[in-house]
Amino acid sequence: MGLGNLSTRQKVALAMTVPTSFVLLYLLFRRRSQGAKQLGNVTGRGAEMNQIQNEDGQKLKNNGDVVNKSSPEDTEKHDAKCLPEQRVTETVSQKPIQRKSDVAAEIKKTLKERIMIMDGGMGTMIQGHKFDEAAFRGEEFKDHSKPLKGNNDLLSLTKPETIYQIHKDYLEAGADFVETNTFSGTSIAQADYAMEHLAYRLNKCSAELARRAVDDVTRETGVKRYVAGALGPTNRTLSISPSVEQPEYRNITFDELVKAYQEQARGLLDGGSDILMVETIFDTLNSKAALYAIQELFETDYQEVPVFVSGTIVDKSGRTLSGQTGDAFVVSVSHARPICLGLNCALGATEMRPFIENIGLNTSAYVLCYPNAGLPNTFGDYDETPEMMAGHLSGFARDGLVNIVGGCCGTTPTHIKAIAEAVRPFKPRIPPADIHPEAMMLSGLEPMIVGKHTLFVNIGERCNVAGSRKFAKLITNGQYEEALSIAKAQVEAGAQVLDINMDEGMLDGVKAMTKFVNLVSSEPDICKVPLCIDSSKFAVIEAGLKCTQGKCIVNSISLKEGEEDFLKKAQTIKRHGAAVVVMAFDETGQATESDRKVEICTRSYNLLVHKVGFNPNDIIFDPNILTIATGMEEHNEYGINFIEATKMIKSTLPGARISGGLSNLSFSFRGKGVIREAMHSVFLYHAIKAGMDMGIVNAGALPLYDDIDPKLLRLCEDLLWNKDPEATEKLLEFAETVGKGGKKATEDLSWRNESVESRLAHSLVKGIDKFVVEDTEEARQNTDLYPRPLNVIEGPLMKGMSVVGDLFGAGKMFLPQVIKSARVMKKAVGHLLPFLEKEKQERREQALLDGIVLEEDDAGSGTVVIATVKGDVHDIGKNIVAVVLGCNNYKVIDLGVMTPCDKILQTAIEQKADIVGLSGLITPSLDEMIHVAKEMERLGFKLPLLIGGATTSKTHTAVKIAPCYSQPTIHVLDASKSVVVCSSLMDEGQKEELMEDINEEYDEIREEHYDSLKDRKYLSLEDARALKVDIRWQTEEPPVEPAFIGTQSLLDYDLNRLVPYIDWKPFFDVWQLRGKYPNRGYPKIFKDQTVGEEAQRVFNDAQTMLRQIIDKKLLKASGVFGIYPAYSIGDDIHVFTENAIPREGEPSAVFYGLRQQAEKESGVTEGYACLSDFIAPKDSGVADYIGAFAVSVGFGVAEMCAKYEKEMDDYSSIMAKAVADRLAEAFAEELHERVRKEFWGYDKAEALDAHDLHKIKYEGIRPAPGYPSQPDHTEKQTMWKLMDVEGLTGIKLTESLAMTPAASVSGLYFAHPKSYYFAVGKVTKDQIEDYSSRKQVDESETEKWLGPNLSYDR
Repeated sequence: MGLGNLSTRQKVALAMTVPTSFVLLYLLFRRRSQGAKQLGNVTGRGAEMNQIQNEDGQKLKNNGDVVNKSSPEDTEKHDAKCLPEQRVTETVSQKPIQRKSDVAAEIKKTLKERIMIMDGGMGTMIQGHKFDEAAFRGEEFKDHSKPLKGNNDLLSLTKPETIYQIHKDYLEAGADFVETNTFSGTSIAQADYAMEHLAYRLNKCSAELARRAVDDVTRETGVKRYVAGALGPTNRTLSISPSVEQPEYRNITFDELVKAYQEQARGLLDGGSDILMVETIFDTLNSKAALYAIQELFETDYQEVPVFVSGTIVDKSGRTLSGQTGDAFVVSVSHARPICLGLNCALGATEMRPFIENIGLNTSAYVLCYPNAGLPNTFGDYDETPEMMAGHLSGFARDGLVNIVGGCCGTTPTHIKAIAEAVRPFKPRIPPADIHPEAMMLSGLEPMIVGKHTLFVNIGERCNVAGSRKFAKLITNGQYEEALSIAKAQVEAGAQVLDINMDEGMLDGVKAMTKFVNLVSSEPDICKVPLCIDSSKFAVIEAGLKCTQGKCIVNSISLKEGEEDFLKKAQTIKRHGAAVVVMAFDETGQATESDRKVEICTRSYNLLVHKVGFNPNDIIFDPNILTIATGMEEHNEYGINFIEATKMIKSTLPGARISGGLSNLSFSFRGKGVIREAMHSVFLYHAIKAGMDMGIVNAGALPLYDDIDPKLLRLCEDLLWNKDPEATEKLLEFAETVGKGGKKATEDLSWRNESVESRLAHSLVKGIDKFVVEDTEEARQNTDLYPRPLNVIEGPLMKGMSVVGDLFGAGKMFLPQVIKSARVMKKAVGHLLPFLEKEKQERREQALLDGIVLEEDDAGSGTVVIATVKGDVHDIGKNIVAVVLGCNNYKVIDLGVMTPCDKILQTAIEQKADIVGLSGLITPSLDEMIHVAKEMERLGFKLPLLIGGATTSKTHTAVKIAPCYSQPTIHVLDASKSVVVCSSLMDEGQKEELMEDINEEYDEIREEHYDSLKDRKYLSLEDARALKVDIRWQTEEPPVEPAFIGTQSLLDYDLNRLVPYIDWKPFFDVWQLRGKYPNRGYPKIFKDQTVGEEAQRVFNDAQTMLRQIIDKKLLKASGVFGIYPAYSIGDDIHVFTENAIPREGEPSAVFYGLRQQAEKESGVTEGYACLSDFIAPKDSGVADYIGAFAVSVGFGVAEMCAKYEKEMDDYSSIMAKAVADRLAEAFAEELHERVRKEFWGYDKAEALDAHDLHKIKYEGIRPAPGYPSQPDHTEKQTMWKLMDVEGLTGIKLTESLAMTPAASVSGLYFAHPKSYYFAVGKVTKDQIEDYSSRKQVDESETEKWLGPNLSYDR
């Protein structure tokens, strides 16, 4: 599908006003119909041209593999006009299928059960008929004034049976949805053919044709099918000017598009469409107009039907033609609550994969995907065969990315049939309940997430004619281009949202807002951030909304004019998909007291949420920052009232944010800049702590709270908190001591007398770059302290940036200030770079003298690929890491900022990287890092992943990122730590020790994190079962049939066989001896300075005792194991003693399972596990098996301990128990190896040493009842009965189900290669009820044994 009918001049203008990659999509869509003077209709699934021609008019070959059951000759006699008063369905004798009223519920139900199928390219099929001009005209339009060939939508009137048969062919191929032949069905697109007056009729008749085909095939097959009313993008764009000379010019208005889309939607709905599908969106603002039109129809004239939304990504940049990223697009259209959201056209399936995956990561809607049949070849054809395309899309389905798939340009019923068959075995994607719970989502060209962990959001204030004299002068003089520079400077300085206000008496606010926002839209460096459309006139607000493709903020509305006015405005804002600022103002006036502020905000909140249906996270309250220090006593507590109201609003109105205009606070001190800035800094410091989320501020001009003159700070504190009745007078007196404009008369340079380290830190924290080069050079020349230039970076410069990071994290610095600090750092590092390069060159020359040739790109210590992730443009920290690593002989490939995941991973492969490093400063970066980790896991990467940046943390890495990637994933605090971590990872010996240390630490962090969560969320048991571990039993290698079935005892087992399998690390834990990295494990613990000597001593004693035990046979080892046929039913495993196929009759034993229910982090893809997931289900028909064992080396321990205790030798008594325990675990390890290689034989080729065995590098697991994977100890009783453990070995169970002798180990054997250890964790009441019912025990009994695992109080 594509663009539309633009003149040659418009095409050139478009090419010059948008990035080259965006123009490619336009060229991709470009088709010229025979005889047409202009581009004609839009191309795509519903509108590909009948003939493809080159520039000379020569016909090119048609797309291949066209399949159509009806030839043109066959259908010619059936074609008839679809008149307004005549429905084509009258030709069908059967009664129409009765449609259910709740189509949405019906479709959602099916989408949960299977992947549904969209049809293919209507244009592809029409091309196969090779219709000429006369065929397009038909009898009715034979005398029409303009050429009509290429107007595919018209064929619904002139060739209705052809269109009907195409629909039917797709349905019979397996499509669940067919799109109406209305891709260019708006009056705007039809105006190219002078047929705009037919728009309603075209859409109604097209829908009726699709309706007839759907009803016929539904009746024939018994499978419900659906009509998707297609609304294409039109051939105009609201976000891009067609004129190079006038970037603010648009050749269509929002209102004109809304009117055209409403007419089209009426026709589609009247014709019987089940859903409305806004598709091939290359300009998000166009789609917002369509969605606005649809929502208005639902509110007034039509019953609501499901809405699907599908965008078009231009190329591998991952952006739409109007410049939005895929995730920003999702944010911009999600207000319409589409059931399905996805991508189509422009790209083939392989190229589309990362972008469709990105859509799925950012929406809770179902995901649809219908790509082209590959990329177009030289002749504009599509070369992917049905089998090729089906293979690609089956990969999407296998990986759980999609809910609906189909085809776009170049696809035929044969393609659709192959796709339907390929995806049938796979389960549909399960949409997450909430992508960013409790977060406000905004967007410009890029998304912005305002969550509970987001630091204060700076709304740039300078594009306000009421607040900036310079901006006002430029706007009133018509110097809009110059005014754009102010907007750009604010974004560069760190404004995260851009406020635009045109409220000036001499301005036409509507025109000024429209022009300026259109100009902003033409500047990617500005419009990448969300806008705040600010006006006291609602017509001006609407004008801004109609020009904004992203999700913006409206500032503001209030109850000042009453509820009816408030609700009407709120409904309009919601229809536009914006967030809203609500002032604490009602019919009686502005609230000044805390209680009144809260009262008005609460009333507004309830109206918005309960009457309008506003998302609470899209509500921002401004409880009025009013002026203090006016000399009027009643104004003295205005600051306190705002802060107190903020606390109450945040605690009582879930999801709501708090904002405010800061300049009002200090209005009494106009002209006294230093006083005003200090007041603002003090106020923000306390208001942010109280819950203020954002504000219209000039944050770059604010002093740090800790840097305010102590006397001025105290005065501001007293003034804000009304502690001193004389505070205003005292502040006025202080103001007299400062110079003109409120700035200090003389610059304080006393800090220049401090040490160079202090001076560098001061420059970094204050963002002063004036002296940083000379100070850096002074430090470099001090070779006693800093022998290498690198030492200056790692020393004073990093320390200074650490202070910046601490202040930023504490809310005492804001993003614009941090960016200033980063620029100073960059300047300092830039000064050192030549010296670093010189040092590197000298190293090469010395190596040459030593006979070693170092290539220019020699990897040296290793190759590291580092990048600032997609969505983030901050790179100073990453750049410093690159410098530090480079100076330590690493080859560093720095990919820069805004780096897409696929580029990072492709570079890592091409450059044969040893390590990948990800950096980010803003909160959305964290989610992108999770995505990268998830992709590295999916693609089988084995490289360590390093995480760094201002918003990253060890906790976030441990809880959110590391679980997504099975390879080393490490948070690196700063650049100085990167070399140590990288060098450890490059040394195989150190790597293992490091990761053991990291994994243990991260496990503790995760445990503490989840234990601290008071509001931990849980899935219902039903939902958890639906998300179980996904093993595709029918397509995977079948389980290996064991060499031995039944039970076998091992009595008086040779202890000498066990010694090589002993894991000594837990032995030292018994004695509370723990080495520190890198001397933690055995035998490195002996090198530890603190515990090494003692560890060696107890180890030597253990060896002595071990020899005595073996030589004198002081202990006896006995055990039993069994391997049995089994299958799973739900969460339980049914075990049989006879190897009969099929497994029938009563099982010999049932092992009951418990399933995870605690909600997993959004990036974690593993299922909600239960041990039964690792055994083939009964209905799979796959023959599977389970094993069990119980072993002990505890026979004789009691006698040994009694002897030692009698001799008062407690040390030897403890030693005997510890050694026996190690032997028992070694017995379990050795037996498990024999089972894998000998008795079961599912991994006969295994060749692992004891060290690898202890690291569980083998296939399969041996979990034990009473431990995390099955915390119910009572399951041991089933094992004891099944294997007659006590009778064969003498190992008993106590009343509390502990094993005796104590040095005993038992468990189950699972052989599946995808089986893994997990912790069930907390479970909810519904699982306890279900589990008790299955086991046929009282719930109270279950709760007794599972007490620590209950998520509720008994």
